[in-house]
Amino acid sequence: VLLINIKGMFMVLINAIVTERLIIRKFSEDDWEDIYEYLSNEDVVKFEPYKIFSREESREEAIYRAKNNNFLAVCLKKTGKVIGNLYLIKKEYDNYQIGCIFNHNYWNNGYATESFNALIEYAFNRIKARRIIALCNPENIPSWKLLERVNMRREGCFKENIYFKIDENNRPIWQDTYEYAILSSEWKDKQHKNN
Repeated sequence: VLLINIKGMFMVLINAIVTERLIIRKFSEDDWEDIYEYLSNEDVVKFEPYKIFSREESREEAIYRAKNNNFLAVCLKKTGKVIGNLYLIKKEYDNYQIGCIFNHNYWNNGYATESFNALIEYAFNRIKARRIIALCNPENIPSWKLLERVNMRREGCFKENIYFKIDENNRPIWQDTYEYAILSSEWKDKQHKNN
């Protein structure tokens, strides 16, 4: 693990995290077809700040993600197929923000929970994160249920605090945001109780 500071932004360099069924690793440019498979689906990107990706945009995104250490590919251990991605971004005061997006063909198999648990454990134990936060739209019920499954606590609901799209009159379509968090000490206490 290496934590570097480039132009005031901290990036975490991760080799790979291996779980029972997954490998979480840095993206490569060759991942573009798998990226296209999930980022070209309207249901997958519904709550994201971008629209569906074309094949060419997916190629460009793979190049970008291969150079950006904040994005991590979530791959099936048996086949190597990229089924989604995580992100881990260092904020101030040893806070990190995490998030994910997965191919709809792999929803409801526990992959998001498995990968989030692994990334949270990695962040607390390997890079010594103090606190991890995650943000989601309250209408994105599977996302906030995931955050609760990995023992994160809802800290608040910010009303109409962000927008990603505009309406036909060029006005922002405001959204609410849930903020979830967990402290390193809370994570370690819960892990200790589960053992």
